Amino acid sequence: MACAASAAVATVGLAVSPASAAPAKSATATQVRPGDACTAADLGTRHPYIKTTEVFPEITHFKGWYVTQGSTGYQSVTTSTQTTISVSVGLNGNVQGSFAVETLGTVGASLGLNVQVNYSSTSSESNTVTWNFSRPGYYGVYKGTKKVTGTYASLNCNRIQQGDGGWALKWIEGPGSGSFTTYTTLEEGAVRCEDTVPANSIMAKAKGLLDCGPPAAKAEHPAGEVAPTAKQTQDRLVQRPAPTSGTSAEQPKATGRSAQAALNCQPAVYRIDVPGKSLNWSAPLLANDGTRLRESTFFSAHLDNWRLCNVTENNGVLEASLWNWGNGGCATIPANIANQEQAYLTTATCGEDDLQRFYIYRDVPGSTKIGLQNKYTGSMMGHDRYADGELIRQYSSGRQDGTGTYTLTAV
Repeated sequence: MACAASAAVATVGLAVSPASAAPAKSATATQVRPGDACTAADLGTRHPYIKTTEVFPEITHFKGWYVTQGSTGYQSVTTSTQTTISVSVGLNGNVQGSFAVETLGTVGASLGLNVQVNYSSTSSESNTVTWNFSRPGYYGVYKGTKKVTGTYASLNCNRIQQGDGGWALKWIEGPGSGSFTTYTTLEEGAVRCEDTVPANSIMAKAKGLLDCGPPAAKAEHPAGEVAPTAKQTQDRLVQRPAPTSGTSAEQPKATGRSAQAALNCQPAVYRIDVPGKSLNWSAPLLANDGTRLRESTFFSAHLDNWRLCNVTENNGVLEASLWNWGNGGCATIPANIANQEQAYLTTATCGEDDLQRFYIYRDVPGSTKIGLQNKYTGSMMGHDRYADGELIRQYSSGRQDGTGTYTLTAV
């Protein structure tokens, strides 16, 4: 129950726990910025970098309500949905994987707000407001929140040439970017035309929906519901769904498996090794299997040999298709599971498909350590544990223990 003040607000508890307004130690530890130093262990990881934010009040549920002299006290008012806000990050819209959660956690920490960090929607909240109306009057009964939107970039570790000609590993703004939408804890309340409210507040937004002209505010009216005003109706009509897509740079179009593409492959042949250890990437022999960690032997049948094809370079970051000598396919994330965290890597008929394109982040010259990122999903490649037969998988933020860093070893 709310307190008995006409212009008060109450906070509505949510099923999803918000991010802490006070940044936790673990959150601040990963808040890196472009130009910060990184290490070879970071080559297979990425972090979000918040570029822009916008915060503004939004009314999610509303009802005009008259309280007469004899109808004061607690009343339950069934409100109508005014605006629906869904939490979303990037092109898919859902919040899946550590990168999306870290993005929203970074937003909350940077703004000092409790924001939702898992998928949720204001439409799932109860739209009944129970309020203690202490005086007669014309009220706007509402639920509202602060809508938080903005854009982010992906920060990746890559080698950068210094002004003196030397090299260093730095966090750079990678190819992936997108937009996000989230919201703070819902508030509910009731506000009258006569009430003085803070500017740009949720309460002020609710008051703006009231028909506060003298005839409406002062006219005799039966207790209870008031028909929606023209402004309320108009706001509902122009309401658009919360943005659920990022920029095209976040996830370029995947065209699916197509006919064999003509590849321009570099002559060098490589193994993609676990640094300092004997296991390396081995492509599947069977179409329904994935790329796994294996030890190279006489019987490897070139399944552990890879070429870089259709190579381009932008701002020091390589982009290439990974062609396997053993089965003639190109490394890819299966399209039907590409939106899943820890989807496995496999090979398929080479085609014009962004699921088969990878960004390659490199250590300083003299070292062959690399990190790999799928162009379409934005996720980094890695493995769960070092073991023979372990699948290579995608992780939205990469493996923070360094197991996403590999060595490109010339054969």
